[in-house]
Amino acid sequence: MDTMKGLKRTHYCGEVTGVGNTVVVGGYVQKIRDMGTLIFIDLRDRTGIVQLAFDPNTARDVFEKASQCHSEYVLMAKGQVRERESKNAAIATGDIEIFVDDLRILAKAQTPPFEITDETNVNEELRLKYRYLDLRRKPLQDNIIMRSKIAKVARDYFAENGFIEIETPMMMKSTPEGARDYLVPSRIHHGKFYALPQSPQIYKQLLMIAGYDRYIQLARCFRDEDLRADRQPEFTQIDMEMSFVEVEDILEIVEGLITTLFREVLGKEITVPLPRLTYREAMERYGSDKPDTRFGMEIQDISDLVKDCDFGVFTGAIENGGSVRAIVAKNAVETYTRKEIDRLTEFARGIGAKGLAYVRWVEDEPNCSFAKFMKEGELEAILSRLGAEKGDLVLIVADKNRVTLPTLGALRLKVAKQLDIIPEGFNFLWITEFPFFEYNDETGSWDAMHHPFTMPMDECIQYLDSDPEKVIAKAYDLVLNGTELSSGSIRITDYELQQKMFEALGLTEEEIEAKFGFLVEAYKYGAAPHGGCGIGLDRLAMIMCGADSLKDVTAFPKVQNASELMSNAPGLVDEKQLTELAIAITKSDK
Repeated sequence: MDTMKGLKRTHYCGEVTGVGNTVVVGGYVQKIRDMGTLIFIDLRDRTGIVQLAFDPNTARDVFEKASQCHSEYVLMAKGQVRERESKNAAIATGDIEIFVDDLRILAKAQTPPFEITDETNVNEELRLKYRYLDLRRKPLQDNIIMRSKIAKVARDYFAENGFIEIETPMMMKSTPEGARDYLVPSRIHHGKFYALPQSPQIYKQLLMIAGYDRYIQLARCFRDEDLRADRQPEFTQIDMEMSFVEVEDILEIVEGLITTLFREVLGKEITVPLPRLTYREAMERYGSDKPDTRFGMEIQDISDLVKDCDFGVFTGAIENGGSVRAIVAKNAVETYTRKEIDRLTEFARGIGAKGLAYVRWVEDEPNCSFAKFMKEGELEAILSRLGAEKGDLVLIVADKNRVTLPTLGALRLKVAKQLDIIPEGFNFLWITEFPFFEYNDETGSWDAMHHPFTMPMDECIQYLDSDPEKVIAKAYDLVLNGTELSSGSIRITDYELQQKMFEALGLTEEEIEAKFGFLVEAYKYGAAPHGGCGIGLDRLAMIMCGADSLKDVTAFPKVQNASELMSNAPGLVDEKQLTELAIAITKSDK
């Protein structure tokens, strides 16, 4: 095998320029074209491809070495840049090539299990098993590089705005934050465990109490929950906290970050201030607290039109305190046959609805699933209110609002994707005025919608004991194209109010002390008013890259069952390690 001795890289492959210059490049063999007296090698690195040329004027030993090369060999080559005879407009270096006079084979490669190409049909499981090969593909490299740029621009932005970057512990006390903790057993303190942070929430509040005023961290966070396209068990959060601020100050800083990121990374201008909706408005119009506003199909309330009709499903829902609501899918009847509507009905039932009523307007007379219950003029009034026309599909759900709204919100997204009517672009949206509490049907108690340190609106504190449903939080989420990017709030800094919030959540004095004692103690020594948020770096990068999954912007991602296929993590450990930790493995019934 050759060595690099005497050669030092002068250019990346995709950045070679200047006919007549002598350059040295290094990279992987993408492709070889051996024509007998001519050999061309496409050499690839993370910046792109450059063509290496060998012809009858090439030194014999160099030519023979070139003929021995295969796909994914690692090479270094020195030579003179010259103009290509057959130009390639598809690559940045397509007008030139390197006439090689020194070639080194630094590493040979077996035939890879799949071809390293931009587009691939290879199944994801195989690509994740050989992730180091998958990461050689240009689309993934571009995504990883863009993610790096996003992180750098974010750090620079916060530094320019007076923030201090501070690392918080990766092993901490387990505190309830909404998801399961990943636990780390202590060798020294038998029977006790550290938790990996779901977020740096408590530590960043303590940093405000400590007087650091403006904190920032690209924090690694861990949550033991089921995976999906926009969720991984470990992720990175652009985490920030500020003192002596109100909600508007925090939103302004975040909007400054967003405009800076999109300008410097994508060359796009984002108009600020960003649009805002209250939680209630978002749910009423879109059936979601993270709505995709790139398309319409908004939810409409038709309860007043059907409250006196003869259809018991509608009237019963209204009498029980619910509502009857609808969405209109324009020009959708060709896509949605009766069979497809049956599939939508099963989908709606699967997420909690009792059923799905519809109007499918194909012919001059609309086909209505509940027509026999309608008195003269009632269906016409519904269609007129909804703005429905021939060719449209109307979907209607009747139930309690906590069923009706999210069901239609999910149907709205599903139908829009199936009709392919969601345009390209970046639609940001602030969601504000979240309820402080959400009712837990399983436990019959009220839980904190965000976390127990969120400040309620001043005028709502009076309802803490008497009517939790009326308590609105000083909380806000940033949404981009239907994905929640950020969640934040103003924090409680008053010791007595924090105690009251814990009690409203049903925590006993013993539980408060065990889980949050050190934070409550800190409040006694004076806490400046503060608030902040965490912005999901992975999700932001996914959308900015135009990727479909977090796996496309994460170097070594986990799969659905939280395993990592390349290294086979998680894995077994030897008995000695378990003994040191005083842990015994028992058989599971699963």
